[in-house]
Amino acid sequence: MTDLFSTKDFGDTSAGPLYLQLHRRIVEAIASGRLKPGDHLPPEREMAAQTGLSRVTVRKGIEALVASGRLVQRRGSGTFVAHRVEKLEQALSLLTSFTEDMARRGKEVHSQWLSRGLYTPAPEEVMALGLGTSDQVTRLERVRSSDGVPLAIERASLSARVLPDPDIIDSSLYAALEKLGKRPVRAVQRISATNLTPKDADLLSVVPGVAGLKIERVSYLDNGQVVEFTRSIYRGDAYDFAVELKLAPKAKEDQT
Repeated sequence: MTDLFSTKDFGDTSAGPLYLQLHRRIVEAIASGRLKPGDHLPPEREMAAQTGLSRVTVRKGIEALVASGRLVQRRGSGTFVAHRVEKLEQALSLLTSFTEDMARRGKEVHSQWLSRGLYTPAPEEVMALGLGTSDQVTRLERVRSSDGVPLAIERASLSARVLPDPDIIDSSLYAALEKLGKRPVRAVQRISATNLTPKDADLLSVVPGVAGLKIERVSYLDNGQVVEFTRSIYRGDAYDFAVELKLAPKAKEDQT
């Protein structure tokens, strides 16, 4: 990697601004495989010393690569070559879990737990789950990854009567609910655009402010009981949600 950040050719004024020359050199190294997903780039100070460029120029070139998604910066760790994200198409007509979605694609699933436990419900949880003032809520918050790439943040809330022990959840929430006889059979789901907060962007290894998808799901048993209230944040560059549309039947008056 040392020759990648050498002073060679940076003096060619016909090649454009210096920060773009650095930008181009790193892009070409990623495309050729000299830099691989997960590779750690030298600190800004070292790159400036190796290239002979100012730290301001190096910072400008790196920021452009981070904004384009080719590099990712992690607080306290440094700058890395971003993993290539495969675009996933998700059908909206099926009620499935993240684990089931990835299993159908033959992908490995990993969960990074952020928190889980029993809590006093917030007003929106009381409304969504139909809880009483003395009820408790089970909260599950985790980052869901596939093949090592973080794709979504799930924040699920369930009545403690439905799930009294959050520690029984391994990978799939729905698999655990099925064992308890509480797996939902239908759901109402709302999807909206959002810009990722610095906290969520850091968890998903993307740039703060980039486009994401906010998904709220309320799931029900066949008797109408609410089981789950989940708010998820999905990477906008990783998901396409698809739904089949059919021609609406003609109204009776149109058929007479």
